[in-house]
Amino acid sequence: MPIVFAFMSVDPLTNNVHSTTTSTTTTITHLLTNPSQRTLEAKAAFTASLRSAGANYDAELRDRARTLHENAAALDKQEAELRRTTAELGRQNEQWEKVADTAREGLKEIGDVQNWAELIERDLLVVEEMLREVEAREEGVGVEGRTRRRRGG
Repeated sequence: MPIVFAFMSVDPLTNNVHSTTTSTTTTITHLLTNPSQRTLEAKAAFTASLRSAGANYDAELRDRARTLHENAAALDKQEAELRRTTAELGRQNEQWEKVADTAREGLKEIGDVQNWAELIERDLLVVEEMLREVEAREEGVGVEGRTRRRRGG
């Protein structure tokens, strides 16, 4: 059973209404008999869908490219700041190294003074021990000398 379409048109000069009846079987038959027209329409539809898909990907890729360029500029700025800060830290490190060297020299001098003090202390202990021995001998001689005097006397 064919499907029938009715079209109405108005003639602008006479204002007469004309009706046209078209059967879908006629239209379909026409499309089937004319494959080049159908192929052209299919190609056009396919091309349009490819362009649409391409436009979607293109817009997304353009957004990504724009973001990459913006981020590259920000990264360049951060890199410059990092280089500047690193240079400052290098200078500060050199200053701290000088302070550490000065402190090391001071500690070395203190160590030298400590060694010197220990040497003097040992020498004083030797002198002190020697004085004890001398005093002990003098006391022994003094006691012996008194006893000799008493015996001899």
